[in-house]
Amino acid sequence: MIEKVLVANRAEIAVRVIRACREMGIKSVAVFSDADRDALHVRLADEAVHIGASEPLKSYLDGKKLVEAARRTGADAVHPGYGFLSENAGFARLVEDAGLAWIGPPSTAIAKLGNKLEVRKTAKSLGIPTVPGSDGPVEGKESVTAAARAVGFPVMLKAAAGGGGKGIRTVRDESELVRELERAAGEARSAFGSSAVFLERNVSPARHIEVQVLADARGNVIHLGERECSLQRRHQKIVEESPSTVVTPELRARLGEHAVRLAKHAGYRNAGTVEFLVDEKLDYYLLEMNTRLQVEHPVTEMVTGLDLVRAQLEVASGLPLPWKQEEIRHRGAAIELRVTAEDVFANFAPSAGTVRGLALPGGAFTRVDTALEEGTEVSLFYDPLLAKLVVWAEDRPKAIARLTRAAAEFRVSGVRTTLPLVAPLSRDPDFRAGRFHVTWLEGFVARATERVEEDLETAAIVAALAAHRSSARPVAETAAASASAWAHAWRPR
Repeated sequence: MIEKVLVANRAEIAVRVIRACREMGIKSVAVFSDADRDALHVRLADEAVHIGASEPLKSYLDGKKLVEAARRTGADAVHPGYGFLSENAGFARLVEDAGLAWIGPPSTAIAKLGNKLEVRKTAKSLGIPTVPGSDGPVEGKESVTAAARAVGFPVMLKAAAGGGGKGIRTVRDESELVRELERAAGEARSAFGSSAVFLERNVSPARHIEVQVLADARGNVIHLGERECSLQRRHQKIVEESPSTVVTPELRARLGEHAVRLAKHAGYRNAGTVEFLVDEKLDYYLLEMNTRLQVEHPVTEMVTGLDLVRAQLEVASGLPLPWKQEEIRHRGAAIELRVTAEDVFANFAPSAGTVRGLALPGGAFTRVDTALEEGTEVSLFYDPLLAKLVVWAEDRPKAIARLTRAAAEFRVSGVRTTLPLVAPLSRDPDFRAGRFHVTWLEGFVARATERVEEDLETAAIVAALAAHRSSARPVAETAAASASAWAHAWRPR
């Protein structure tokens, strides 16, 4: 068995991995930048190593520093978490070449599956449906225009490397093509070190459905069912759930079969996720494979009762998967809200500051994965994810009710978060009925923002009239106080 794991990440996912190691009797090593010197993951680990400045490029994205930290502390394995270098084949190779266990797929599998263009080619050869699009990168006006005309507008421009919604642009007509290509390529270069961009037809409306897979070093591959990830904004997932309201048993079996087929062909090992688009006719298309643990993995854990991080550690230690496909059972419904440092009703503007107050929800089947504490500095250096609020219940309506109750209990002061989204979302008839798609949430948030602004204006007018009649306080002071109170009801600090 692995004896000591260096966790090459920070915040919530580092805490998650360190706790799993502790339960298994495995020692853990945390790494930290200047900004994270006093972070929870640093205090929970058995050892901690400073790796540089707050900027990710000088710390968490410096693979050589991470491998050196593992060597210095005697770690025999590296867990990359998600984000940062988790899908970087070069970093995985550094770890392997250093004689350390990589808690993820082999670097060769990451290289094969981490590039979306290569995945498209592989999928076609395996008979897995893919979205119509370019067979290679598009570069310059002539190339991108020819590809767009061939598949028809609207189209999507996508970074060939990486994931997480970065390097993606929707283009609705030819006049936007070159400008958006340059933007997508620039963002891809900054995020992944590669400016390669390809083009696909924009399948819309569609659902974003992903399938969790697990594979061991002995060729055994299973899937753990699907997660519904259609509630997103700017290609960033916000709410995830399992099971999906549109996936039938027959569709689940087909998606699972194709996900397993792709993983086996790539010589996959450890945890991974195969992502699909599903249209209104329930036709589906492969999007990509994420060669790492997903942010939303707790949703699958809640409905299957399996610990995915523990499974990762066991597989990386050379143990076989302890389950066969027919032994996997799903029960009830789980929903996850990504609690991020963003102001929902101000166009998801980033929010930074110091957490002055924190109250976490409890209750039956309510889980909060977080590294937040009072006094935590929320920085713009890193991803805005602060916590994951996850609930389970016997069915979806009860899960929605539990999520609503838990979100109302969850208090974070000092920064704005996505928590205020839950109350209006839970009342929406389309959400409750499962009638949504990958662009639905953006329209919902726009409508909710308009209602908030109208309510604030009404509150200010009412307060001004009351002040005028009573003359107890200046009109402006009363109006501002009432409007502020109303705003805080929607957007707690």
